[in-house]
Amino acid sequence: MTINFKDALGVHADTLALRAERTRVLATNIANESTPGFTARDVDFGAMLQERIDSDNGAPTLGEGEPLYRVPFHPSADGNTVEIGVEQAAFSQNASDFQTSLTFVNMQIRGLAKAINGQ
Repeated sequence: MTINFKDALGVHADTLALRAERTRVLATNIANESTPGFTARDVDFGAMLQERIDSDNGAPTLGEGEPLYRVPFHPSADGNTVEIGVEQAAFSQNASDFQTSLTFVNMQIRGLAKAINGQ
């Protein structure tokens, strides 16, 4: 009998992958804070996760969600739309959410290990 880790871990494996992708997008924004004309981007995490879930259930999807452009609260004169406070807050929240999902995955794996060992 084999273990299907996709079923065992549930949505949390997809959540980790999407949170990692969002971390990459937000880090790119922060790195380009002073690049003239750079346009900040972000992903719609909920929509991307729903696409993943639907594709796993066999429902047709439009493909993996692309990062969306962020509309600045205070546009800069050089055309850069990165607002460092907004980006840092989003990055921090995403890191916290990633850690929460990682905790759930760790708990699931510990439970599987106990089941395999007969505890």
